[in-house]
Amino acid sequence: MVSFDQVKQTNSSLKSYGAGLVGVFVGGTSGIGEATARSFVRNATAPQVYLIGRNESQASKIIQELNALNPESKNTFLKCDVSLLKKVDEVCKEIQEKEEKVNVLVLTTGMMTYKGRDETNEGLDKKLSLHYYTRMRFIANLLPQLNAAANSPPSTSTGAAEEFNPHGLASVVSVLEAGGEGQLIKDDLSLKSNYSLANARTHAITMTSLSVTELAQSNPSISFTHSFPGVVKTGVIRELGLLGRTIARAGWALARPWMVPIEESGERHLFAAVDQRGEAGQPHLVGSDSEPRGNWNLLEEFKAKKVGEDVWRHTLNVFEEVCG
Repeated sequence: MVSFDQVKQTNSSLKSYGAGLVGVFVGGTSGIGEATARSFVRNATAPQVYLIGRNESQASKIIQELNALNPESKNTFLKCDVSLLKKVDEVCKEIQEKEEKVNVLVLTTGMMTYKGRDETNEGLDKKLSLHYYTRMRFIANLLPQLNAAANSPPSTSTGAAEEFNPHGLASVVSVLEAGGEGQLIKDDLSLKSNYSLANARTHAITMTSLSVTELAQSNPSISFTHSFPGVVKTGVIRELGLLGRTIARAGWALARPWMVPIEESGERHLFAAVDQRGEAGQPHLVGSDSEPRGNWNLLEEFKAKKVGEDVWRHTLNVFEEVCG
């Protein structure tokens, strides 16, 4: 386990990259996304932060707190229904019009549901869209800004940042469940004919691990992380009915001994973005202790069969079908 002290020490090195780092937090108005944004603002020098979500009133409150936490920070809320690919395109265009570089992209959107397949007007299941497709769309859209950040050296000469990434800071962190990878229904990746909550979970997790692998290999200057946060008390149960929320709270009570405090989770996910000592061109699959976590045997099997290439090709085809 990477100690919490080491995590915080590494995060403090963010200042070595100089002023003006840009962080985009999709799902940043609650839970782990919000906690990671707070850690970013606390540790960076005059950062530019974009919080993306639906809750404008909650975002206004968070922005006031971020401004107090770091008066030099510039914090902006962009309202977006992140379950829709076309809406993701719109909000990415807003960011691209303002920023040449994006240093940190953190993706935490999701939902807990007991419903069956719930299609959006784009023909995708809402849960799969939030957990996988729209996250990958954010990454694909912002790759030019991430690569620009990767190829921009730190603006200070302290040398501390160069220990992590001589090309500048460029990181993507998708928070889901690294280590939960399983078999895929390869002729129905979007689960139009084979939908179940279990299949949706497995497909989102596995396709995330495979896609960040493909992305890391084709963009070796960018750090790509898929994380499992462990048990963290967030607002993910808010869309459940009364019975569902009651069951979830009971589960949290039973899991209390293993629960990760929300502030620590935020620090560890910033650590995932800042700590770039891993091998270039390789993804980082990590657990709640910031140590490697993955279904390695299965992923090696998929690698040999080039399943990741098939998954990423499918993902791009979905983008083309929906967005043109």
